[in-house]
Amino acid sequence: MLKVRVVKRRDGFTLDANFEAPTPGVVALFGRSGCGKTTTIDIISGLLGADEAHIELDGYVLEDTGAGARRGAAAGAARAAIRIPPERRSIGYVFQDGRLFPHMSVLRNLRYGMTRAARAAPASLPVGQRIELEPIVSLLGLERLLHRGPYQLSGGERQRVSLGRALLSQPRMLLLDEPLAALDAARREEVLPYLEKLRDHFSIPMVYVSHQFDEVLRLATHVVLMEAGRVLAQGALNEVSLLPALRDIVGADSVGAVLDGAVTAVDTSAGMADLRVGSGVLNVSVRGVRIGERVRVQLLARDIILAVEAPRGLSVRNELRGVVVELVEDEDEAVLVTVDVGGAHVLSRVTRSAVGALALRVGMGVWVLVKAVSTRGHAFRVSGL
Repeated sequence: MLKVRVVKRRDGFTLDANFEAPTPGVVALFGRSGCGKTTTIDIISGLLGADEAHIELDGYVLEDTGAGARRGAAAGAARAAIRIPPERRSIGYVFQDGRLFPHMSVLRNLRYGMTRAARAAPASLPVGQRIELEPIVSLLGLERLLHRGPYQLSGGERQRVSLGRALLSQPRMLLLDEPLAALDAARREEVLPYLEKLRDHFSIPMVYVSHQFDEVLRLATHVVLMEAGRVLAQGALNEVSLLPALRDIVGADSVGAVLDGAVTAVDTSAGMADLRVGSGVLNVSVRGVRIGERVRVQLLARDIILAVEAPRGLSVRNELRGVVVELVEDEDEAVLVTVDVGGAHVLSRVTRSAVGALALRVGMGVWVLVKAVSTRGHAFRVSGL
């Protein structure tokens, strides 16, 4: 378990963040720019001091500013607060710009991570989980880059090297501060699969800072939603995706439910798979998956059609039976309808007039029609979660 409670006061801004997340996994700190995400991980890393802090990873206390007061009260004598120096926290940090050493080749940059591990606290990782150079080079596709200098690399290549160097430091935890923010769309798509590989191959807790919901969708196992230095909500991605606080940040066009389901059938020739979601099945566009694996899909509310009678003669092939559990008035004369499709919830945005015409109400049975295109580009393997 990762436990974080930090307070940092600056002119005109106060960070007061408190969250817990299961480990291993990817904890996404998500929110608008300036909400305190980077400040939070800087404090976790030890690079930035906090006014108040309690940071604990799997029972190992990295920082506790209140420890002295508590111990003094219990033992009758004051003792120093706990603050492990940054270099002994065994934390790997990947910055936005990579920060490779310009005078070193890729190979020497990677080996620096190994040297740093040797100087840090012993036994950063459990026995048997030590990360070696050759597997990292292979996993991140760095073979042809080893003898190049950083100036000879693309932005995406530099970030892959930075990831490798951080992992080779044998970290207890990996912090990633918007590692794709400086990349264009093509380079982002190049690096994202490698981040997924890291999540699925290593049992290392990761804290991932982003204000791009697509990145959170692909990577996160737990989401901490932040606004103005505070934690608005936290939890599993499928739970957070339904919250009004998230809707306010991502905007109306990106509102939708995130669901994880099991693959029940695969059509390799068409690049399609059947996915069990709740009590129904969706046919989604996704390649390289096997029966039994889990896949994450995002169903945007704007792309969901509701019917109160069994649909017939439609081009839409995906349909789920469900029950209306909530109707909430949204902006622009719209209503956001939440439908339970057998243990999973789906959101649909419909007009107020449509709600009246269909006589939609809580407890009413409906058919949820999902256009195939609404899942295309949003289906990702989550077998490692």
